[in-house]
Amino acid sequence: MKAEVTFLGHSTVLVEMGGARILTDPVLMDRISILRRATDPPPLDLYADIDLVVISHLHLDHLDLPSLRALGTDTPLLVPRGAGAFMRRVGFGDVREIAAGGTISVGGVSVTATFAAHSGFRPPFGPKADALGYVLEHDGESVYFAGDTDIFAGMAELAGVDLALLPVWGWGPRLGPGHMDPGRAADALRVIRPRAAVPIHWGTLWPMGMARVMPKRLAQPPLEFAAAAAERAPEVRILLTPPGTTVPIPR
Repeated sequence: MKAEVTFLGHSTVLVEMGGARILTDPVLMDRISILRRATDPPPLDLYADIDLVVISHLHLDHLDLPSLRALGTDTPLLVPRGAGAFMRRVGFGDVREIAAGGTISVGGVSVTATFAAHSGFRPPFGPKADALGYVLEHDGESVYFAGDTDIFAGMAELAGVDLALLPVWGWGPRLGPGHMDPGRAADALRVIRPRAAVPIHWGTLWPMGMARVMPKRLAQPPLEFAAAAAERAPEVRILLTPPGTTVPIPR
């Protein structure tokens, strides 16, 4: 299997390495509450035969139950500590909890949960669980999926990964705490020092009607990230990856 990633929109990335197809935070539908998908949904064959789904946290735009049901309720799910009972209660059968520092293996790929500086509460009534990122490793190749996070103490422990999947915006015109904007994500590159980075969490979901008012905010964040990275971390290769695009994991 080739070692590559396919950005499917928002925080949904298909990582193929070793003998595994791992999907992050699947959002595969046209709508989440008041949010509408501004890009075409990914083709069905892109998320067939998934070996593991990793969930970074419980917010609606990262843990989307209709998308997970489309994958099948028996698809293996790795969820933050505190989310297991909720996932089983809503019908998922193969659920495993993990805390920061924990590791599992799937298809020869080591999956290690990392801390994330972000809220883990699922609105409007809960539950509350950890917020996580994940490092995926196989045969000397490594990918860091940040989920949603700000820069945090200990992020330097991730230094040297081959590819960082970093959020550079959100789902609306403003960002709350626990997020990185393009400049902040470029600062994170100086801490993590990956070989390459793919900007994620931009341009896919937008409040209904907002695309007509602020269309540039859908497309500008990755460009702003690339410009800031060229100044602050010029040694890092920035892979501008529109939804549906596949890029190799650099070594």
